[in-house]
Amino acid sequence: MHGPASSGWLLVALCAMTGTYCLMRMRGGGAAEQRRAAGGEALMGFGMAAMAVPAAVFTPPSWAWPAYAAVFGAAALHALWAARAGAHHLHHLVGAAAMVYMSVVMAGAPAHAHGGGGSGVPLLTGALLLYFAGYVLLAGVRLVPVAAVAGSGGGGSAGWGDRPELARACRLSMGIAMVAMLLTL
Repeated sequence: MHGPASSGWLLVALCAMTGTYCLMRMRGGGAAEQRRAAGGEALMGFGMAAMAVPAAVFTPPSWAWPAYAAVFGAAALHALWAARAGAHHLHHLVGAAAMVYMSVVMAGAPAHAHGGGGSGVPLLTGALLLYFAGYVLLAGVRLVPVAAVAGSGGGGSAGWGDRPELARACRLSMGIAMVAMLLTL
């Protein structure tokens, strides 16, 4: 989360752009469930961007980490409630729980240790790393081009915000960012 400045800024840019795209997907004409999922992904993107700002530029006040934990705790509860309807919400639950975990670890770490690593629970950090690494690999495989479905190519009827491959790329980039953040924990 607070490692080298150049990689930190790249992570901030990736997460902020992903969050922005997800906000635009929320405004799209898709199903209500898709718009809600995009809202959760936008929250994750912007939250990850805020947590990834290099410590050399901005050291968050002591109240910021508990605030992050509270926001993502609420998001985890929402994802748990929504998981009754579909398995994709379980991924949102794991992501929000990982954000709570990172917030709690960062709240307990001294200010000079943000970036030194080694402040998390190794078993839990390793389990989250395995989950998100597997998720990244699966999301990458899902981006492999497949034959276009009859009637869906070239018509231009769907907006760019409704394209499923862009939503998958968004999820892939957030998974990669989560792996990067967990590695620095």
